[in-house]
Amino acid sequence: MGVGKKHQEEKLINMKKERIILITGGAGFIGSHVVRRFVSNYPGYMIINADKLTYAGNLENLSDIESKKNYKFEKTDIVNKQAAMALFRKYNFDGVIHLAAESHVDRSITGPDEFVFTNIVGTVNLLNAALDIWKNAPEEKLFYHISTDEVYGSLGKEGFFTEETAYDPKSPYSASKASSDHMVRAYNHTFGIPAVISNCSNNYGPNQFPEKLIPLAINNIKNNKPVPVYGKGENIRDWLYVEDHAAAIDLIFHRGTPGETYNIGGNNEWKNIDLIRLLCKIMDRKLDRPAGTSEKLITFVKDRPGHDLRYAIDSSKLQKEFGWSPIPSFETGLEKTVDWYLSNTRWLENVISGDYEKYYDSMYSGR
Repeated sequence: MGVGKKHQEEKLINMKKERIILITGGAGFIGSHVVRRFVSNYPGYMIINADKLTYAGNLENLSDIESKKNYKFEKTDIVNKQAAMALFRKYNFDGVIHLAAESHVDRSITGPDEFVFTNIVGTVNLLNAALDIWKNAPEEKLFYHISTDEVYGSLGKEGFFTEETAYDPKSPYSASKASSDHMVRAYNHTFGIPAVISNCSNNYGPNQFPEKLIPLAINNIKNNKPVPVYGKGENIRDWLYVEDHAAAIDLIFHRGTPGETYNIGGNNEWKNIDLIRLLCKIMDRKLDRPAGTSEKLITFVKDRPGHDLRYAIDSSKLQKEFGWSPIPSFETGLEKTVDWYLSNTRWLENVISGDYEKYYDSMYSGR
């Protein structure tokens, strides 16, 4: 039997075992979808959600599964070395899915320090904890680091990012993620920590904090407020529906080969201005407004410093090896996203007002 085939069979066997899995940043946008998927699909796994609960960490995202027997929340700051080590000593995790990160480019421009601490120091703290606790049986473990396509820099009008593309980060955010990627690879090669990395394109979907483009636009259109678009809206992004991303993470965690990198993209490139215009049309229809009403809200604003022109992911490796593919169309995903935000106005209001921060105290104080 070939080494690759044997490894795949061992992974499939592990899916049926009782395992303790750490998911960092599990109260965030992408993390909450991953936590929900693992808690629901793998009842034999104990899922530990570790999150600092910063502005983007919202436990209301997981209210539907918080009472499950195979789920537990730990309020933890991974920048605290002792806290990260204590978490590993308490649970002796079989695997880690590391999503905790500062991720908003604009915030990284105004305050880069936090990105250095969370994205680089926090990742190294987790790696050191894994190195210490896993030293006797590393081959049975996996450290899965979630990253971004922004580490590759900016593309011209043609071409795609592949797993072999050289790193060329342009913002403090992408530089901090590139640094954490390099540290994960270094610990894999130097210390033998079994690790995989995935780099994804722009995510969208339910539960996204409304500072990001799509939920911000939905909320502003709904409330007849200006919809800001950087520059002339010519920047191009590849958009990935968050549940498709969670499905890819599931596959990579269970079937990925340590030492490998996997790109996850939506095969779905859109200019920002075209995306917003499509969203305006959908919102007009959903809100029973005359066609063209929402588009009048579009407001062009000064471009941000170092704004990358285009990102586009080649995810053929993931598709060929695991049979993964994204949903059929952006219109389908965008319709689902708009429907969710219009049906969950209380969630959105709580996030905007800051009341979501009270959820932890009401649910977990005194436990």
